[in-house]
Amino acid sequence: MSNFKKIFPFVLPYKKYAYLNIFFNVLYALFGTLSFVSLQPMMDVLFGQAKQNYIEPTYSGIWDLKIYLSNLSSYYITNITDTYGIGYTLGVLVTGIITIFLLKNLSDYLALFFITFLRNGVLKDIRNAMYKKTLDLPLAFFSEKRKGDTISRIAGDVNEVQSSFLSILELIVKEPLTIIFTIIAMFTISVKLTVFVFIFIPISGTVISLIGKKLKKQSTKAQEEQGIFLSIIEETLGGLKVVKGYNSEKYFGKIFQNSTDKFFGLSNTIGNRQNLASPLSEFMGIMVIAVLLWFGGHMVLIEHTLNGAAFITYMGLAYNILTPAKSISKASYNIKRGNAAAERILEILEQENPIVNKENAIEKDIFESEISIKNINFKYEDEYVLKDFSLEVKKGQTVALVGQSGSGKSTIANLLTRFYDVNEGQIEIDSVAIKDMNLQSLRGLMGLVTQDSILFNDTIKANISLGKLDATDDEIIEALKIANAYEFVKELPNGIYTNIGDSGNKLSGGQKQRLSIARAVLKNPPIMILDEATSALDTESEKFVQVALENMMQNRTSIVIAHRLSTIQKADKIVVLQKGKIVEQGTHDELIALNGTYNKLVSMQSFE
Repeated sequence: MSNFKKIFPFVLPYKKYAYLNIFFNVLYALFGTLSFVSLQPMMDVLFGQAKQNYIEPTYSGIWDLKIYLSNLSSYYITNITDTYGIGYTLGVLVTGIITIFLLKNLSDYLALFFITFLRNGVLKDIRNAMYKKTLDLPLAFFSEKRKGDTISRIAGDVNEVQSSFLSILELIVKEPLTIIFTIIAMFTISVKLTVFVFIFIPISGTVISLIGKKLKKQSTKAQEEQGIFLSIIEETLGGLKVVKGYNSEKYFGKIFQNSTDKFFGLSNTIGNRQNLASPLSEFMGIMVIAVLLWFGGHMVLIEHTLNGAAFITYMGLAYNILTPAKSISKASYNIKRGNAAAERILEILEQENPIVNKENAIEKDIFESEISIKNINFKYEDEYVLKDFSLEVKKGQTVALVGQSGSGKSTIANLLTRFYDVNEGQIEIDSVAIKDMNLQSLRGLMGLVTQDSILFNDTIKANISLGKLDATDDEIIEALKIANAYEFVKELPNGIYTNIGDSGNKLSGGQKQRLSIARAVLKNPPIMILDEATSALDTESEKFVQVALENMMQNRTSIVIAHRLSTIQKADKIVVLQKGKIVEQGTHDELIALNGTYNKLVSMQSFE
């Protein structure tokens, strides 16, 4: 139950609904028992076994409560029958029984009514907490996790926990109280017969426990498998052009089918174990009732220690235990499944985030002099990507980072924005370590344009205004003009209010990239980071984008990570990296004159 204790804080905002659910469940259990007990006076009248009593009894204490209630019932029945006749008495008794059953079902409805608010509230808050945590966690966490698995946890596992909460409340309140009240009523009718009931409960509990032992483990496997096939769907939809272009439909179909086959097998095993709980507990209950029929029949027909009406009422009460016993066994299975889901949810919620704001982090909204990267070492896993790397970028400078793939260029962009933290050394802005700065404040100083144009399924306006949510239409149009994008945007059916589709797939690569630039322009940050912003474009698109970039970089500090060297010849400083180290730096002309690594790279691209 430790996992549920950790989930419990999500219940606290809705505790009033929990209290109301418990209150009406208590009433349900009480009226459920009374609905069977109330049948005895009715049957006594029907079978002519009603005791004649003309003296009103007096209450003499809790220990004589059974005798007092029995005498009080017979006193009222005698008086009503003598005054109004037997037909009227039957009508009163039937009305009483209907009222009790009505109250029982009304209590059941109200208990479920209030638990609905608790369940859906917990579902909403856990989902919100998981999504918030997903946004807060560093990129490194998701490089090791499948996206589909995270989606599965936020969707499926949270649903599993939500439904198991209802099971816990049933397990703690409704069903056990129904059993307790019923057993108390059974004791008042016959102590001897009730002893048999205590054989049923422990045996049933033991058998159900043995069957459910492996359920949690299998539930975890099933939920993991669900994460895998959701990942396959997500990856397939993201790479549909490649799948179709390489005629790989059968290959991916087979991978997906293998995953769903595993899920099918696990789901069947889990479902069949769950399904076994209810009939097994009912069968065991019927076995006990069969023994009760034999033993109770002996008491009625041979010993004459129990009358027929009391025995029939007793049998109804004994059968009344079966339904809550079945519900408890089902609930215990749900809790095992919910526990497995809670583990997967808590793995994300309790994940430690190494990239967080320090206490009293420095707020900084102005960039004044320089960015200093001092002797940093960094590795993603085992091998260092940057080794003893140092660089200074003065305000207003355009510094380009060039080098072969894997030389560490993009890593510098990741470290400047604190998507990752350095292992050793320090990065400073205006002599303030970025680890001491407020994260939002740090990222507020920077605009980022990446190689992949990351756009969302929304309007052009919504995509561009991410960095400035209160931007006016005129400001957005101005940003589009600077990004060399307004020419094509104004031709669209709804202009800046045109929806661009999933990942902007209604636009060309060059158009998407220019929208990404417009987003950075509108934010208007003092520092701009361009991570291979033109490498994925064709020559014509590159020209448009290059003009947009030059417009954007005017009077701004820019760090340009470049693959195409023709785009950075005007940079104030070009830094050449090789295996995480700086091998050359200077202007384009200086580096050409050196006739070293940079010159070799330029020659290779010119030749191409």
